[in-house]
Amino acid sequence: MKWQGRRQSDNVEDRRGISGGKAVIGGGIIGIIILLVNVFGGENAQMITPVLEQLQGGQNQQTETAAPLSKEDEEMGNFVRVILADNEDIWSKIFAEHGMTYEKPKLVLFKGSVQTACGGASSASGPFYCPGDRKVYMDLAFFEELKNKFGAKGGDFAIAYVIAHEIGHHIQTLLGTSAKMRQEQQGKSEAQANKLSVALELQADFYAGVWAHYNQENLDTGDIEEALSAANAVGDDAIQSKMQGHVVPDSFTHGSSEQRMYWFNKGFKTGDIKQGTTFEEIR
Repeated sequence: MKWQGRRQSDNVEDRRGISGGKAVIGGGIIGIIILLVNVFGGENAQMITPVLEQLQGGQNQQTETAAPLSKEDEEMGNFVRVILADNEDIWSKIFAEHGMTYEKPKLVLFKGSVQTACGGASSASGPFYCPGDRKVYMDLAFFEELKNKFGAKGGDFAIAYVIAHEIGHHIQTLLGTSAKMRQEQQGKSEAQANKLSVALELQADFYAGVWAHYNQENLDTGDIEEALSAANAVGDDAIQSKMQGHVVPDSFTHGSSEQRMYWFNKGFKTGDIKQGTTFEEIR
């Protein structure tokens, strides 16, 4: 992706040199479960993570760290600032076209652990959006996990896609979609509630595609393939097949690999936020 020399957002909080608190040592199967539960920002997952982290027992320790950032860390921070700036510019324009004002979220970079309005989180949580403080949280080490353990191609646009997906959850908060979904989940069976969660996640994928649609002048050959590879790797069916050897569709909370790629592609091809009708099509 063409990003060097472009505008950087002022809304990134870089806490990577001052991360402290509960740092996960080791990880094991519970750490992997935490990663899979939280991957790509399911809001409900933040309530589950602290319980799972307690099960790690001796693998956790209290620590305070303060270390200078490497040249690579600084470069990745600059890249993230450019991607966030892209999202700010594009979504401000889209909202204005629909008579609305876009409220810019913050993006927090951290290493090891972080405290949020949604509770504490570790690197194993994966990237997520917290509606309580309207911030996106990311430990960039996640992307090595995505590539090495789950078969994604990697590359800078895979990171850009994940950021855009999390911003998609912010869009849903601003539009009231997330709150409405949680209300609809009340009184539903687990399978029905899961379908609503899937619709929310797929719509965030769609919004990521919309962002990419309006950012095509900055894309390199292969960028969209990187995004689709990441979407494929974190489909519920792909994860369940890898982790447990079989697939249980009623337990899906984020959508299948095919669904995730389809909705990102639809957003990318149409660029029309009105086409993100996941709730109508997933029921």
